Amino acid sequence: MTAVEDLMHREVHAGYDFVTETSLHLIDAGGKRFRPLFTLLAAHVGPRAASPDVITAAAAVEMVHLATLYHDDVMDSATMRRGAQSANQRWDNSVAILTGDFLFAHASRLLADLGPDAVRIIAETFAELVTGQMRETRGPKPDDDPIAHYLAVIAEKTGSLIATSGRFGGMFSGATAEQIDSLQRFGAIIGTAFQISDDIIDIASPSDSSGKTPGTDLREGVHTLPILYGLRGTDAGAERLRELLVQPLTDDAEVEEALTILRTGTGIEQARETLADEATAARAELGKLPACPAVDAMSALTTYMVDRTG
Repeated sequence: MTAVEDLMHREVHAGYDFVTETSLHLIDAGGKRFRPLFTLLAAHVGPRAASPDVITAAAAVEMVHLATLYHDDVMDSATMRRGAQSANQRWDNSVAILTGDFLFAHASRLLADLGPDAVRIIAETFAELVTGQMRETRGPKPDDDPIAHYLAVIAEKTGSLIATSGRFGGMFSGATAEQIDSLQRFGAIIGTAFQISDDIIDIASPSDSSGKTPGTDLREGVHTLPILYGLRGTDAGAERLRELLVQPLTDDAEVEEALTILRTGTGIEQARETLADEATAARAELGKLPACPAVDAMSALTTYMVDRTG
């Protein structure tokens, strides 16, 4: 990871100091670095985990992720990101958008050194990221299933880049084609599943245990998976929930009422069942990979993903 961080810092140093400053704004703000970590971990399935190409790919996927954060903050009018002022708040929307574009460009430049397949794969991933954002922005059509629509959004917006992270880790460490496919599918599943687990935590966990304020999604008018399942119910609680969620909730008492309905209804259990199904699918992909400490770590990650919602 030290090599990945060093490469990202070198890559964004431009001839124009202001571009370097804005690009380093989120790089230096930290974050979990899940995508490059997964790239490095996936590389241990192949025989060349220490390949410089793996480092390059890991840096590129994180730069793509950071670019999407600059753009997301503009779309959401966000004021904070990773404990610091968002770029759009510190400077303005134009600066944030252009910085995201700059990071996309440099991620592409890094991957161009890895060959045409890498460029094609990241271009396809760009398309999925944009499609997911567009799908979310437009919302489901009247005849769409809201749950299927939501799962498609998170698969594209979150799962696609994590899938590519696993694919790159396998590709550039010399894993077999079958192993690369399993790493890609595992990444897609785990990315989607982590979003579902976050959705459950936002409803189920008291703030003192999760570190988050419960009901954030309700306050923002975001209908996540447990909410969508809850709205589908036929009992009096579901009817009241539909009345409450006509618009984003601003009243604390109404937020608490909605949380109580969701916690005691069937929606959250249905979301947990969906999460369990995702974990089963993830473990099936891991079963196709050779036994090694990296696969053990991925298995532990899958277990944690489920356990954290309990």
